[in-house]
Amino acid sequence: MDNISLNMVFTLSGFKELKANKYTYFVLILIAYLSIILFNLIVIVTIILERALHEPMYIFLCNLCFNGLYGSAGFYPKFLSDLINDVNFISYNGCLLQIFIIYSYGMCEYSTLMMMAYDRFVAICKPLEYHMKMTSQTVGRLILFSWSFPFLTVFGGIMLTSRMQLCGSHIDKLYCDNWSIVKLTCAPTTIINNVYGFFVILSAIAQGLFVVYSYIRLINACRKSKENKNKFMQTCVPHLLSLINFTIAILFDVMFSRYESRNFPKGLRDFLQLEFVIITPLSNPIIYGLKLTEIRKRVFRQYKEPKIKDSLHTKKR
Repeated sequence: MDNISLNMVFTLSGFKELKANKYTYFVLILIAYLSIILFNLIVIVTIILERALHEPMYIFLCNLCFNGLYGSAGFYPKFLSDLINDVNFISYNGCLLQIFIIYSYGMCEYSTLMMMAYDRFVAICKPLEYHMKMTSQTVGRLILFSWSFPFLTVFGGIMLTSRMQLCGSHIDKLYCDNWSIVKLTCAPTTIINNVYGFFVILSAIAQGLFVVYSYIRLINACRKSKENKNKFMQTCVPHLLSLINFTIAILFDVMFSRYESRNFPKGLRDFLQLEFVIITPLSNPIIYGLKLTEIRKRVFRQYKEPKIKDSLHTKKR
C-alpha cells in the first residue's frame, strides 16, 4: 500500500439524485435504522433472557440478528451523514473499512442461513439424531465459523485490493464496494486476485448448493408426514423467505456492479443495490418474530407482564 493510496479520498457520486429531497430521505432512512436496531435487539434480548429459547434454531437466529446490527453499523451512519452533506467524500482507509464490514456482514449472513438450513434438515429428517448432532459444542463451532470464515476471507481480499495502484477516485455508488475500487486500478488485475475472487465465488456457490440440497431433502421428508409439514411451515418458511430475499439482493448488487446498464432507472438500481443492507436486517427479525410462535409469545409476555404488575400495584394502593 503506497503513500498515494493512503492519502487518497474517494468521491461518492451516487447521491446526486437524492439531494433534492435529502431531508425526506434522511428521515425515512433514520426511521429504518432505528427500527433495525429496535427489532433486532428485541429478538436478541428475548432469546438471551428466555431459557426455553436456548436451542440451536433460536441461537442461530440470535446470531443472524446480531449480524444485522453489525452490517447496519457499517452502512447507515455514513449514509445518513452523506445525505445531509453537500459533498460526499470517504477516505481510502474508511472505504476499505466499509467494504470489510459490508462484505463480511454479507458472508456471515449467508453462512448463518446455511447453518439454519442444516439445523432444520437434521431436526425434520433425522429427529432421533438431532440432540446428538446439534450439541452446544457443535453450535458454538458453527457460529465461530460463521464469523471467522467471512472475516478471514474478506480480509484477504482487502489486502489484495490495497496493493493495487489506483488512477482514479470516483465511485459511482452510494457506498464503497471492492469492484468499484478494482475498476480504478491503473493495470489489469493480477492472477492472484482473479484466483482469490474465484475461490470466494466457489465458496458462496458451495454454500448455496448445500442449502438447496437440504431443502430438497426437507421437502421430500415433509410430503410423507403431516407433523413434518407443520414443522416446515412454522420454522422453514421464514428461513426460506430470508434466504430468497437475501440471495436476490446480493445477485442484483453483483450484477449492477459488474454489468451496470445505463438504461435501467437509477432510482430503482440504487434501491436494489441497497436492499441487502436495508431490507434484510429489518425483515429478518420481523419475519421470524411474527412467524415463530415461541418468540412471538415470549416477546408479548415480556411487554405485558410489566403492565400487569403496574396495574396490580396501583390497585393495592
